[in-house]
Amino acid sequence: MGTDPVREIVYSRRDRVRYSRPSSHWYKGMHRRLLFYFFALVLLLHAAAQPGDRAEYIGGTLANIPLRSSGVIQTIDQTYFVFLSKQTQMKIPYERINLVEYGQKVDRRYIPAVIISPLFLLAKKRAHFLTIGFQDDSGKQQALIFRVDKNDIRAALVSLEARTGQQVQYQDQEARNAGKG
Repeated sequence: MGTDPVREIVYSRRDRVRYSRPSSHWYKGMHRRLLFYFFALVLLLHAAAQPGDRAEYIGGTLANIPLRSSGVIQTIDQTYFVFLSKQTQMKIPYERINLVEYGQKVDRRYIPAVIISPLFLLAKKRAHFLTIGFQDDSGKQQALIFRVDKNDIRAALVSLEARTGQQVQYQDQEARNAGKG
């Protein structure tokens, strides 16, 4: 007789047929493994879907890019600095970039300190800004300002420094410490 993976036939002393299920720990272990593999796959697909560093266009001299456009900046291309968002796509040749500047805006968390606890005054909220200066096709100087995610700023700075040959200019010593790690 073949065995059914869900039910297994067990014969008792009096030759009565009784059905039993596999132990519940088998189901729990399998369930946990399937959940683990599912979440690992979701994380892998999410990481692969966004090649580049998360950024938001804050402002600059170009009027064709909408303000507060969220997207990604890519420095993996050998020739171009790329900004991609839902509204626009922009490529700037690295040889035209003549300024790479990094700065931070540090704010205290006043509202949570008033509402929740005064200990929030000790916490700082940092915004990381990347300024790219370049010459456009007509030879005019242009500038773009991006707010870059804190986890992506170091990789973006190192890549831009290597690709453009320009040294990163830091706005202050605190930005220098954060940018160099």
